[in-house]
Amino acid sequence: MLAPTSHPGLADSALLKAARGEPVPHTPVWFMRQAGRSLPEYLRIREGVGMLESCMDPDLVTEITLQPVRRYGVDAAILFSDIVLPLKAVGVDLDIVAGVGPVVASPVRTLEDVAAIPDLTPEHVPFITQAVRGVVAELGATPLIGFAGAPFTVASYLVEGGPSKEHAKTKAMMFGAPDVWDALMRKIAQIAAAYLEVQVAAGASAVQLFDSWAGALTPADYEALVMPHSSRVLAHAGGLGVPRIHFGVGTSNLLGLMGEAGADVVGVDWRTPLASAVPLVGDRSVQGNLDPTLVFAPPELMLARAAEVIEAGRAARGHIFNLGHGVIPSTDPDQLKRLTEYVQSYPL
Repeated sequence: MLAPTSHPGLADSALLKAARGEPVPHTPVWFMRQAGRSLPEYLRIREGVGMLESCMDPDLVTEITLQPVRRYGVDAAILFSDIVLPLKAVGVDLDIVAGVGPVVASPVRTLEDVAAIPDLTPEHVPFITQAVRGVVAELGATPLIGFAGAPFTVASYLVEGGPSKEHAKTKAMMFGAPDVWDALMRKIAQIAAAYLEVQVAAGASAVQLFDSWAGALTPADYEALVMPHSSRVLAHAGGLGVPRIHFGVGTSNLLGLMGEAGADVVGVDWRTPLASAVPLVGDRSVQGNLDPTLVFAPPELMLARAAEVIEAGRAARGHIFNLGHGVIPSTDPDQLKRLTEYVQSYPL
């Protein structure tokens, strides 16, 4: 399936050009977790509304997704959602607990547990189709990035029952019950691929696969037990005709493999100097990677560090400026606006 007919102005999108390694009018910029968290208008509209409830309300998703584009003038919107939303949509009993994160009522342990999770179809997420269409209608020539959680990260939530630092139960399954692990990863890969397809079919013009916890793996384990499943998701997304961004946290030892998994753009977190990352990703574009805490520094220091990131990005096939992780909730929105304008005006 090819991407639907889209706004003619998207052909000139700096972000889409950078993702494909084409010449750009300026370095494109957007921020992970730009939709929400630090914006007062977001906090007002979310007051008294649960996270998953918010993600399933098309009007709310549309408004929240558009807020940072209006305020900052970034080069892309990213759909306001959560990586566990598709699991909730197919019937997994989970909730997002404030101050904790996703909590799964009955963690996955057996093949029967995996088999009980339905495959995702568009009928499970009609609110996503409606939200994406609403956002795209408002964005015009600004691209919308759709996203999904990568199989390892989503599997970790399902096996651990919630967030984990050690991922001990996850690795115990990976090493001790390989049949269950393989079945679970295949299930999540199907859900992620189908979820991305729904977003692209409704008008998203790029996608990002978040593997937030992949940094807990060695390269050998990632390559043998995780990468084939992420590759399946990214290969499916490749058939949709949109650029694919692949991002993980603490993945300096995995950047080459994450690119080989099928990414057009490899996201680099703030721990790895971009100059060190570029040679690792091959002939691919990079995304990143200003330390998110630098927005709390004096503006002149923040902008000087941003310049270093932009300069390092010149060595890559293409460069999309971003923070090296998500926007911190206490971030001053004026700092992000200042940063956005600086990056977009930086001479190429």
